[in-house]
Amino acid sequence: MFEFPVLVGDIGGTNARFALVPEAGGRASVLAHVETAAHPDPSAAIRAALRQGGGAAPRSAILAVAARVDGPAVQLTNADWVIEGARIGRDFGLSRAVIVNDYVPVAAGAAAITPDELTPIGPHRKGGKAGDQGARLVLGPGTGFGAAALLPVGDRLAIVSTESGHVDFGPSDAEEHALWPHLERIEGRITVEALLSGPGLCRLHAGLRRLRTGEAVPKLDPATVTERGLAGTDPDAVAALALFAKLLGRVCGDLALTFLATGGVYIGGGIAPRIVDVLHRGAFRAAFEHKPPFVAQMEAIPTSVITTQDPALSGLAALASRPEVFVYHGQVWAGD
Repeated sequence: MFEFPVLVGDIGGTNARFALVPEAGGRASVLAHVETAAHPDPSAAIRAALRQGGGAAPRSAILAVAARVDGPAVQLTNADWVIEGARIGRDFGLSRAVIVNDYVPVAAGAAAITPDELTPIGPHRKGGKAGDQGARLVLGPGTGFGAAALLPVGDRLAIVSTESGHVDFGPSDAEEHALWPHLERIEGRITVEALLSGPGLCRLHAGLRRLRTGEAVPKLDPATVTERGLAGTDPDAVAALALFAKLLGRVCGDLALTFLATGGVYIGGGIAPRIVDVLHRGAFRAAFEHKPPFVAQMEAIPTSVITTQDPALSGLAALASRPEVFVYHGQVWAGD
């Protein structure tokens, strides 16, 4: 059980967002968004957020981090911070501090997500609708790639976090086979996250340009690739966004099959909301559905982009307020 007010935080490789939940069932009141690199450790960032946002001192905390939570000290995958529930608990005099993977709260939020918080991507066959009693899948390309599933088990909801961003990713057609030799490897590998992330979009752009011109060029930043691709001013950026959408559809379909996500696929992260038009008109949905012999089943699964701001914070508020409903893995520290 959590003592209120509860400090909640969504800590990524680039940004950390903090809020306070004043009471059980209450909404998360945002304290601050801070840059991860601007602070030496999470406690320093929390102090800055509490100073900026004001409000009552927290009595407990639940923090979502962009990393695998597999011990008392968690190293962020794409940043230098090490998050320790025990240290944060002691630094702020808390009774309880819980650390979870960053897609655990996004999955929790999917339990009560409403249509006005979603933008549907592509048609789906009648009979499949968001909100049925099947599993739901949440995922998102951002600084990295995260994914989790929300599974109904009796009267409870189990959340399974994954490291699916770090599985190997290969080409599936002639165009991709031609491109793959021109893509940058990370420690000799091309993974889902290596392509379906902000840095991944840049790798796709650089690889497409190298394939077209035979020349190696410096990688652009993700914002520039996105801006040029949406504006149509850079043909390689246009092609990179289109390929990004197609590959994202393929991975969404693979994971939907893995978890039998008949309750729907919900796409978060920082990139998808910016390229909704590309997802609509591109090969996203075709790639999602092309899973023979299960095409008919895939056609019935809806896919949507989460358009609400900070969905992880509302999910963290739900985890703090309804501990009897959700089952999930995390690091738990309790004070004396």
